[in-house]
Amino acid sequence: MIDLGKRSIMYLPGIGPRKGEILRKEAEIVSFEDLLYYFPYKYADRSRIYPIRSISGNMPYIQLKGRILSLSTLGEGSSRRLIARFTDGTGTIDLVWFKGIAYVREKLKPDKEYLVFGKPVEFGNALSMPHPEIDPAEQATQLTGGLTPFYHTTDRMKKAFLNSRAVQNLQYTLLSLIRWQLPETLSEDVLERTRMLSLSEAMRNIHFPESDDKLRAARLRLKFDELFFIQLNILCTAAHRKRAFEGLPCPVVGTHFHRFYHDYLPFPLTEAQKRVVREIRADMGSGRQMNRLLQGDVGSGKTLVALLAILLAVDNGYQACLMAPSEILAAQHYATLRNFLGDMPLELALLTGSTRRKERQRILSGIASGAVSIVIGTHALVEESVRFASLGLAVIDEQHRFGVEQRARLRQKSPGVPHVLVMTATPIPRTLAMTLYGDLDVSVIDELPPGRKPVRTLHRYDSRKAELYDFLRKEIERGRQVYVVYPLIEESEKSDYKNLEEGFRVFCEVLAPHRVCMVHGRMKASDKESEMRKFVSGEAQILLATTVIEVGVDVPNASVMVIESAERFGLSQLHQLRGRVGRGSEQSYCVLVSSSQLSRETRRRLEIMVQTNNGFEIAEEDLRLRGGGDLEGTRQSGLGVNLKIANLSADGPILHYAREIAGELLAADPLLEQPAHQRLSRQLKTRFGNKPNWGDIS
Repeated sequence: MIDLGKRSIMYLPGIGPRKGEILRKEAEIVSFEDLLYYFPYKYADRSRIYPIRSISGNMPYIQLKGRILSLSTLGEGSSRRLIARFTDGTGTIDLVWFKGIAYVREKLKPDKEYLVFGKPVEFGNALSMPHPEIDPAEQATQLTGGLTPFYHTTDRMKKAFLNSRAVQNLQYTLLSLIRWQLPETLSEDVLERTRMLSLSEAMRNIHFPESDDKLRAARLRLKFDELFFIQLNILCTAAHRKRAFEGLPCPVVGTHFHRFYHDYLPFPLTEAQKRVVREIRADMGSGRQMNRLLQGDVGSGKTLVALLAILLAVDNGYQACLMAPSEILAAQHYATLRNFLGDMPLELALLTGSTRRKERQRILSGIASGAVSIVIGTHALVEESVRFASLGLAVIDEQHRFGVEQRARLRQKSPGVPHVLVMTATPIPRTLAMTLYGDLDVSVIDELPPGRKPVRTLHRYDSRKAELYDFLRKEIERGRQVYVVYPLIEESEKSDYKNLEEGFRVFCEVLAPHRVCMVHGRMKASDKESEMRKFVSGEAQILLATTVIEVGVDVPNASVMVIESAERFGLSQLHQLRGRVGRGSEQSYCVLVSSSQLSRETRRRLEIMVQTNNGFEIAEEDLRLRGGGDLEGTRQSGLGVNLKIANLSADGPILHYAREIAGELLAADPLLEQPAHQRLSRQLKTRFGNKPNWGDIS
């Protein structure tokens, strides 16, 4: 049997090197298998043939059957078009082509009977059908069997005659070549338990559905297949790590932990924080490696929990590091931990890309000798020159901002296997967490410290800026500070910076004499730090910035977050930005400023922000609105998540079912050694075996 994954697409009849290269670049189709897993995005019903007299311009895609009366070419240059006058005896309609005119003209013959499929358009009193599919009527049995698939194509594909219909023909060629049979991926016991279609039947019905019911069954089987193997891989990875790696033992709850807890704790822990600390203590004292994801909204007290985990490691004779995604956030963590620890006799160090050479050498020497107990830093921590004496715990803040290789390098910096605590302020929907972080134990801090008031969120249109300026002036006169955030999108970077600079000029003018400072990505690190310091110290009352502050500075006195062009931000990003205020005991505000011309989805996004402060509700809604899409962080997760047909926002029940079956199967056969499960074992190697196993670190 042909190895579909290894046979190049260029060897499929009708492709060749040129079309093969276009399919690779435009659709990531490299092999026969890639083509089979290039699924339709919608289907049209071709079981009915309409009489021309009954059609109108507001109908969807429809099918006609009749003859061409005449062919003519009209116009010059870009307005040149081929017109075929078409009739079925009940009326006439013009079929129009603006592209591929010579190819279409050669293909069509007057007085021959054709099937036509397209969208009717009404212009004036005349009906036409631009760029329809047209096939000889003798192909009726192949084309009018019911549901016709539509495949995503690009302009470049269409120019190479690789439109949706051509892709469908390629699927037919390939499935015929392999006699409509594919090697089964699921084991017999899983097939028997789920009672799903075979893979061959599912693949046939996803590309050429026999009926609506068969199409539904095919989708279910292929979605289950995709999610089942992801979950099986995640659970196998987690089980392998637990078997292969003993954790560095941290059974002692010692002097530093007790002293800090009883004498230095800035405020009593919430019940949620206490629960998470107990989970971390149990992990680190268990003799197995901790791999825990700590979720909690901005301001929920994750850093304090992380510090208690760090002190556990230190009390057991190990070093700890905290890795942050930016220099600003690393410096913030360093200042926070220094402040928390007061005069406790512990050596802390901050290591970033801009640490001066002399200071850097001193810190590196302290880390290597073990004199430095706690290191806070950025990507600089994974550089070759950083050598730990005994790294026992790695705390990673905002995991999705680090590539897996960087995280894995931390693993190599310790003679043993360090415990890992991953923190995120981005609430993750359960289906997404199970897919991206399914091999991690999850802890959630789901309550805010006492005394915190929920941030009040308002939506204002940019046509009413005068009211906004009055509101900001009053807040500043009450002693408060204000963030103003501007979008920075790569495609429109130049105009975005222009808007930021124009905004800076307006705020300086309108809110004078109050001081305004500005931070953006094009500034030198030293200039950025200097501007930030003005705001943190209270010297400046207003900070204008791009999303550089999405994760970063903590200024309890800042009580207003203004988000300009809020319609250009995603829900989770808006929620992250809102979390920058509300850090003190005063009432804080988040003002979403947008144009009044909003799509329904955008309006819904802004309404959700006004209605709730609950990060998990927002995350679920965000996933629902965006769909699974290209999931942020999936490429870095190392778990091989590249969904072809499943959608995490819609297929939660299938995901849970797949995980349940994978879990039961591994409980009975942890190493998939039984003869009945060899097929599953081979599938895991095929799908994930060529990927590095980053499970050692997280």
